[in-house]
Amino acid sequence: PLSPAAVVGAGLGGSASAYFLQQHFGPQVQLDVYEAAGVGGRLATVTVNKQQYESRGASIHALSLHMQDFVKILGLKHRREVAGKSAIFSGEHFVLEETDWYLLNLFRLWWHYGISFLRLQMWVEEVMEKFMRIYKYQAHGYAFSSLEELLRSLGGEAFVNMTQRSVAESLLEVGVTQRFVDDVIAAVLRSSYGQSVLVPAFAGAMSLAGAQGSTWAVEGGNKLVCSGLLKLTKANVISARVTGISLHSSEGRALYQVHYESPEGQGSAFYDLVVVTTPLHPSRSNFTFDNFDPPIADLPGAFQPSVTSVVHGYLNSSYFGFPDPKLFPFTSILTTDTPELFFHAMDNICPVNVSAAFRRKQPQEAAVWRVLSPRPLDKPQLKTLFRSYYSVQVAEWPTYPRYDAAKALPPVVLHESLFYLSGVEWVASSMEMTAVAAKNVALLAYNRWHQQLDKIDQKDLMHKVKTEL
Repeated sequence: PLSPAAVVGAGLGGSASAYFLQQHFGPQVQLDVYEAAGVGGRLATVTVNKQQYESRGASIHALSLHMQDFVKILGLKHRREVAGKSAIFSGEHFVLEETDWYLLNLFRLWWHYGISFLRLQMWVEEVMEKFMRIYKYQAHGYAFSSLEELLRSLGGEAFVNMTQRSVAESLLEVGVTQRFVDDVIAAVLRSSYGQSVLVPAFAGAMSLAGAQGSTWAVEGGNKLVCSGLLKLTKANVISARVTGISLHSSEGRALYQVHYESPEGQGSAFYDLVVVTTPLHPSRSNFTFDNFDPPIADLPGAFQPSVTSVVHGYLNSSYFGFPDPKLFPFTSILTTDTPELFFHAMDNICPVNVSAAFRRKQPQEAAVWRVLSPRPLDKPQLKTLFRSYYSVQVAEWPTYPRYDAAKALPPVVLHESLFYLSGVEWVASSMEMTAVAAKNVALLAYNRWHQQLDKIDQKDLMHKVKTEL
């Protein structure tokens, strides 16, 4: 029997891993979850005027089946949707505006971009349809020992290649025009990843699926999923920063010693199985691996710094070409890749608890805006976007992989029963991608522990799963 297991990190990856490990190994497995900062990781909230707002990780795609499951199991609710319109700003004018009338939107897109819009939709749908196979494979207990194998089982070599070539290249290939890529695709990727159309095609497809599908969020804040899953699994959450892992062996099995620093001082503990869900990049953590032979190498790749500013203030609508603030119709502004634009996107955000009586502020009133930018906004930049403001709360973090930096995907298996979760972000970074990876790691750990090798890296799974039914 397996006992005990450790999970490093209590963000969504860590809490989902703990939940799935318990689901597969059974309730008797003892789980320690190490977290230095706070449960929820990047799913954090900020408080403005006694109300909480999501500072990051705000929307979840309608097809996110694991996230939907978590919400159901935990008895959480979907946040009430508050309608709003988006537009894409070029620094001088709006290149695309959403209207109240859905058909008119389609007509506008059609008028501006012709068949590009349809081709984009077909491309995204084809990717998503193949991606959705993962749920069937996981329901049948199949796992993958590498990200490449997982992708291959869903969409063959084409999916693996989509992590190595840009979304622009893939879209131009299926007949989407350069203009549509520059105006629309660039704006969506800037708002979701803070990067250009050079992000890999797979990450791009996931982000574009979220932009055109219906999305939702958790009433009370998305981070409630993390604290909920940890409570449900009765995991022992240890407030400490893990500094390294060293390998020992006992009775022919690997035993891992996890070293940590807590407010009380330094400590360590032994585990049969460890899942690391924090990024193992020299720029992000000084994590050491001792006694491993061959040694565990540093993972390549860099991270994209990204800044979220939550500003409570009056929008300067005249900067966007609306001298009369009452007439400003948009609640979400995306931007094109223009050198003089100092922000990626901004949106008028609603609190995490949306009551039935909640109304959005009128455009001339003070509202809470979330501005995403590559660098902290200086005074003149804040003055450009806001006529005046009461407060600014800034969160700076290396959020997403710098997708142009990596050539190969990071490993999932670091050693016999030592697994790495965060590498999945190099395929695509979203809450659901993390949940899928957590389920995969738990199944992989379980199948390896019980020597069920016929459940790992199987070829032709579509066929196998059909015949198993």
